[in-house]
Amino acid sequence: MMYASLLGGLLLLLLGGDSLVRGAVSIAQRLRMSPLLIGLTLVGFGTSTPELLTSLQATFAGSPGIAVGNVVGSNTANILLILGVAAVICPMATSRSAFTRDGTVLLVSALACLGVVLVGSLDRLSGLALVGLLIAYLTFTYLRERTVSDASSAMHAGEASAAEPRPQSLWLAIVFAVGGLALILLGAQFLVQGAIAVGRTFGVSETVLGLTVVAVGTSLPELVTSVVAAIRRQSDVAFGNVIGSNIFNSLGILGVTAAVHPIPVPPQIAAMDIWVMLGATLLLIVFAVTGWRLSRIEGGVFLALYGGYIVWLGTGLMAAPL
Repeated sequence: MMYASLLGGLLLLLLGGDSLVRGAVSIAQRLRMSPLLIGLTLVGFGTSTPELLTSLQATFAGSPGIAVGNVVGSNTANILLILGVAAVICPMATSRSAFTRDGTVLLVSALACLGVVLVGSLDRLSGLALVGLLIAYLTFTYLRERTVSDASSAMHAGEASAAEPRPQSLWLAIVFAVGGLALILLGAQFLVQGAIAVGRTFGVSETVLGLTVVAVGTSLPELVTSVVAAIRRQSDVAFGNVIGSNIFNSLGILGVTAAVHPIPVPPQIAAMDIWVMLGATLLLIVFAVTGWRLSRIEGGVFLALYGGYIVWLGTGLMAAPL
């Protein structure tokens, strides 16, 4: 039963995330929102909704390891696993002007996440501060790119077009969006319940499950979007999808979760896993600015590092206390 809950939750999150993004983008287009604003907000928020609802579900279920591990693990998986797979499929060119700004914000968001994690608990004040940083970033980016057409604005507009909304009417788009949100809510509940049950049955810490199964599961929308973009040779979309998702996760998901329900940070995450996330972020920046591209070899390095990280978690922490 617990395996069915896990698998069912993962499937519902994938289907719900896809439906929510397509419906929301279709509604926005019919309301004549700009592709820039759609890509910057709706697509980024839509693909991060599984992380948000899963972390909130875990928080109210009294499982901080899953709630925080989901965010930290998703950010690590987005870079090492998703960008690794996408770069192996198709080497990615990175724009100097776009990455100079968004890469800087990515690093700032990772450092902000590190700061609140090292404090040892996520309170409402730190949560609101993180959300404030996200709002400031989105506002500045939108106001700037509305008047300046550059590689960054083209990247965010490309993210909107990559969503390829299927609904052909406003009402059908609303059904897609609302239905997707309902599927994500249900999927998050199943995923958290299944993860807790697996942990209790096999003695696996909830933190490890949050960093691995839950994190990868909630990152499925980003994985699908980035892989499809890589196959279509839309490297800027795949790259921007991961950067935007990580910024949303660190500032929005962690911030909203803490603001709604303060939680303690598991010691394991503060001691090790947050540093793995920061290391992956720094390595991404190094790879991106050396030649302004991610090669297949660098993608392979990402995948090898993620594989090593998962093996380390599996062999060293399976017996960690719940």
